[in-house]
Amino acid sequence: MTAPAAQVDDGIAPARAPIVLAALILVAGVANINLAVANVALPDIGRDLDASSTQLNLIAVAYSLGLAASVLYFGALGDRYGRKRMLVIGMSLSIPASLVAGFAPNFEVLFGARVVGGISAGLAYPTTLAMITALWSGAKRTKAIAAWSAFGAAISASGPVMSGGLLEAFSWHSVFLVTVPLAVLALVGSWWLVPSDGGDTKATVDNIGGVVSIVLVGATILALNFAPLGDKRTAVLILAGIAVVAAIVFVIRQLRVRVPLFDLRIARRRTFWVAAVGGLIVFGTLMGAMFIGQQFLQNVLGYSTLEAGAMIIPAAAAMVVVAPRSAKMVEARGSRVTLLTGYVFIVLGLVLAWLTWDEGASVWVVIGAYLLIGIGVGFAGTPASHSLTGSVPVERAGMASSMSDLQRDLGGAIMQSLLGAILTAAYAKSLSATIASSPNADQVSSETEAALTKSFSSAEVLAERYPQYAQEIIAAARDAFVDGDTRAYGAAIIVVLIGAVVVFFGYPKRDDERVAMERYAKERLSA
Repeated sequence: MTAPAAQVDDGIAPARAPIVLAALILVAGVANINLAVANVALPDIGRDLDASSTQLNLIAVAYSLGLAASVLYFGALGDRYGRKRMLVIGMSLSIPASLVAGFAPNFEVLFGARVVGGISAGLAYPTTLAMITALWSGAKRTKAIAAWSAFGAAISASGPVMSGGLLEAFSWHSVFLVTVPLAVLALVGSWWLVPSDGGDTKATVDNIGGVVSIVLVGATILALNFAPLGDKRTAVLILAGIAVVAAIVFVIRQLRVRVPLFDLRIARRRTFWVAAVGGLIVFGTLMGAMFIGQQFLQNVLGYSTLEAGAMIIPAAAAMVVVAPRSAKMVEARGSRVTLLTGYVFIVLGLVLAWLTWDEGASVWVVIGAYLLIGIGVGFAGTPASHSLTGSVPVERAGMASSMSDLQRDLGGAIMQSLLGAILTAAYAKSLSATIASSPNADQVSSETEAALTKSFSSAEVLAERYPQYAQEIIAAARDAFVDGDTRAYGAAIIVVLIGAVVVFFGYPKRDDERVAMERYAKERLSA
């Protein structure tokens, strides 16, 4: 039975609300840490597995891929079969997935384990916000979501710090094992602390729509990652075609099925779709910036893994400090103003990185960029999630929480794939141009050029093999990486500005938002 809730002026909350919320945040934390731990280890993984830039991109995005592809479907399953059950199953599956990743002997096994880990998070992660939506209401819900958003993002940002510390003493395998004890603790907390629910036995789940959604997301993300590879052009076209067909089938299915997996009638609400797009860009930018930034700090600036991971701390601290203020701003000024405030800080952070992150970048401009992005995500995260959950009936909380997760996971997968593709293509093009302009260009074989342009890690391996040319090889590789890094951040700025325009013109102003939310609340009460 669901834990009793006490009625108060500012909403309801479950009995033992603080520890229930802590258990849900811990589950979300396991998913968030697993999402971020790979980034710091990418240079080491590249050297050990001789991985190409595209393979490194896939390793980084694999967890997001599994999570984003499954989260919408599993959110609906949670509504039907019980959310606590999904929490327990998800945390149970995350343990073996982390162990396999931790002992992976090659790229293929590591990629597969990361995808499975993402699927396990897809089972558990959307349920955390769905439980908050179902158990809390009013201002207490806003505060609970703010805490969930802030600590979730901060835990995600702390992943690189833990990874960096582990890599100082152990191999890259250790970063995938660090969450195993946390997952065990989260499993116990889910089992003993989270209120039980039996699900809605009258609800039906659109299983066909769920499978199609998995195909749609998976094909889209893989197409983006393979796009920079000339020899994968046919695969990219096939994957893009599959994604387009899946998108058409999914929309038709959702319009015709009696109980849609993703209710397009609700999704058409401006408080829903604008918040969804806005959050997708916000959280995607955070993950994309961390993905590119961690490689830049190690490859170009020569930071140790611990130093590179520690650079995330300012962003994490900013999110924790700002999120409660974001919740107050949502209540006082509305979600539109709060979202746009976050966008301003994110753009400032990206512009700072775009202008200053080169081989001579100081630690202060690195911290400054991360700090600004963290403040922006802290402001924008709460309204993005709050608007979604307030736009749907309680019985469709799984849809809202799944969409909230898609903001993070699909946004992260798309932005990591997009920025990674730009970085990969620009790095290879810049380094090829450097080789072509070299006086000794005729002495560089096609095999050597392929190894140099494969990835920064491959260039490092080649430099070790030919120490007499090591200085020239590393210098050229760093210049090429900076060129790719700059282009990637330039693209991120454009994406964020487009998102800000969508929010400015698309999201209702404060009074209109309140009227709409009150109307949706009455729909929930009469449901």
